[in-house]
Parts: sequence; C-alpha cells; structure tokens
Amino acid sequence: MRPEASVIEPSPPTGVGPWCPVEVPRAQMIHRWDLLTFLHWSYDPAALAPLLPDGLQVETFGGRAWVGLVPFAMLVRPPRLPAAPWLSRFCETNVRTYVTAPDGTTGVWFLSLDAARLAPVVVARRHFHLPYYWASMSLEVNGPVVSYRSRRHGPGPAGAHGQVVVQVGQPLAGDELGDLDHWLTARWRLYTREADGLGYQLARHEPWPLHRAQVIHLDQDLHPR
Repeated sequence: MRPEASVIEPSPPTGVGPWCPVEVPRAQMIHRWDLLTFLHWSYDPAALAPLLPDGLQVETFGGRAWVGLVPFAMLVRPPRLPAAPWLSRFCETNVRTYVTAPDGTTGVWFLSLDAARLAPVVVARRHFHLPYYWASMSLEVNGPVVSYRSRRHGPGPAGAHGQVVVQVGQPLAGDELGDLDHWLTARWRLYTREADGLGYQLARHEPWPLHRAQVIHLDQDLHPR
C-alpha cells in the first residue's frame, strides 16, 4: 500500500492553503521544520480507535482514518533565546493520526515521535507527555532527491526504523490542492495525555509550501500495522 506524498521546503516563506486560525501569545517553544515530507496511509477507523486515549475519537475523511509518517529537519529554541547549534538542530520523524476531542475541536494525536537528540527527547517526555524516542537519524539532499534514515535506540519498541527517499517535484499551486491535502496538513492543535485527563498544545504556522513528490524508496515499521 503506497502513501500519498508531498514535500515541504523551507522557502518560499509562505505557501498556499488555509491560514492559521489560532493565536499563540506565549509560545513555549519556537520550532522550524525544514525539508519535511508528508506520507499518508488510510485505515479502517476501527483499527486506530484502540490506540487512542479515552476521550479522543478518530477523525475521518471520506469515511477513512489517516496515519501520517512525517520526517523532517528540526530547529527548536526557547522564545527570545538563540538556537544552540549543538542542541537545537536535529532530525525528527513523527507518526500521527487525526482526532476529535470531547469539546468538538480537532487536531493531531502523535503515535510516536523519533528524534536524534537525547535531551529534547527527555524534556518532551517529561514536560509535554509526548511519546518521544531517541534514534540515530540522518537527512541527505542530493539535488531534488531527499533521503531520511532513522533507527530507534533504547528501551521500549527499540529497533524500529524508517528509510524514506523522495524526489521533489514542482510546487503545487492553490488550485491544484484538494480538501484532503488541506485536511492532512493544515493542523494547529495537538493533544497529550495528562495526569488528570487530556491536554493540548496549539501550534501557529503559515501555510505550507507544498510540492509534488515521488516516493523512490520506502522501508519502515514505524506506523501501525
């Protein structure tokens, strides 16, 4: 089963699609996601429901649930502080699905997040209650070809890996994007499991500049089977 694929590059600074409807007056962290690829698989909603915490329901499009595998290069820093090159830059791969909360809001539920820096993994697990894993990761760019590789360290589901190679094509114009493209990519809320129930974080960003992409190679066991 092949995923739908699109790639995000760091320029131009704005893309096409819905504009972010939320304000984040006091950001906890400033993120920049570069050279990002969206890979998506559709699922029977019943297959994903057991993976969600109490209170969240699978959000569907066209009667199907969707799971995204999203590798990228991360630059992260606290507000009003410069990035630390030895700590703030690293590769990351997220596995996510789309959910509806009891209050009717919708957003992202992360099934796993792999990152190549141990310190951010520890902080994100402890303070943001996100299922981060430490992994050896690389990202290579050779002309239009972008290659991502990762292999997880340590306890838990150790050894999970991902190898994704895509060839980036032309930018997608606004009239080439459909409702599913926006539904999968224009997301500004993520949910977390807190001690007293569900929590959430807001994320504000400009519309992604989406490109056509062709999957050249895919070998991974990160998304649900």
